[in-house]
Amino acid sequence: MVAQSYDCGSDNVMIMRCTTPFPLAYLITFTCYGTWLHGDKRGSVDRDHNQFGEPFVEGDDEREQKEFKRLKHAPVYLTPEQRDHIAQSLREVCEFRGWKLLEVNVRTNHVHVVVAAQDEPKKIVRDLKSRCTMNLKGSGLFTQEKLWTRKGSGRYLWNDDAVNAACKYVREQ
Repeated sequence: MVAQSYDCGSDNVMIMRCTTPFPLAYLITFTCYGTWLHGDKRGSVDRDHNQFGEPFVEGDDEREQKEFKRLKHAPVYLTPEQRDHIAQSLREVCEFRGWKLLEVNVRTNHVHVVVAAQDEPKKIVRDLKSRCTMNLKGSGLFTQEKLWTRKGSGRYLWNDDAVNAACKYVREQ
């Protein structure tokens, strides 16, 4: 194994790297329910546009309006108290799973996490979202049916430069 130190914010984080099929870390992103719909001019990913390197679904006002009308409740925008609670929940699940949380930024309508883990991004996203939902609902800070959009994004970070760039992006962008 090779030890590698990453400058992620105010803490230096040591990661033990070995030869595995897993990347050094992942940039995980997931959004709040109803805040980034298909047809949004920022682009999106759907069943037909979901391969790495493939262009996003283009903006389409009509599609976005149809998606909006299908929402079960109003879009979810997180309060400062909810954001703090979610950040703590993310730390808890990473500690419990033995994942190294390198960087986290909980925004009003989405979450970015850089995490070193030897699990697939699909599992990481599912576990992070589940714990956050359970803790927010358990604390009474969230009472609606849906907190998150389906799925999320897990960008593979294969080298030191990619990990450091992702940490900087999450911290500063």
